[in-house]
Amino acid sequence: MADGTHARTTETEASMSEESRPTVFYEADEEVEEVLRRFESGALRPAEFKHRQHLTVALLYLLRLPEQEVHARMRDTILRFLARHRLGAGVYHETITAFWLRRVRSFVRGADTRRPVHELANELINRCADSRLVFEYFSHELIETKEARAGWVEPDLKALDF
Repeated sequence: MADGTHARTTETEASMSEESRPTVFYEADEEVEEVLRRFESGALRPAEFKHRQHLTVALLYLLRLPEQEVHARMRDTILRFLARHRLGAGVYHETITAFWLRRVRSFVRGADTRRPVHELANELINRCADSRLVFEYFSHELIETKEARAGWVEPDLKALDF
């Protein structure tokens, strides 16, 4: 009986440590670069451009572009992507884009950017995996307004803390 209990405890401990390990999305910098290349070229399908890919593109822009150019580049590239796939510009949301760019900028400022980009991307994605984080700061009602879609609005639930 003691052996069976020990085996269950060891399995549980192993399972818990696996759950707490960060997920590896990218194994090489080339994989991260491929996301950006495919996004900008239109080769990435809308079904492939999820939250993780948004974060990856934002990270690369923030690492490579002058800070004052990042937001316009992200907006323009997303709008081109939407047009290319006939999704309509109404899908674009300015406040959500600005929120995530600010969040990723905060990550970049605190990161050792000498590390390989795939390591940075994996860490960022693990920290910001939940796209619903925006709703800790903004109510659904505010996010759904025309004003929030068209331009930046200040959060109504709590001030940005990053």
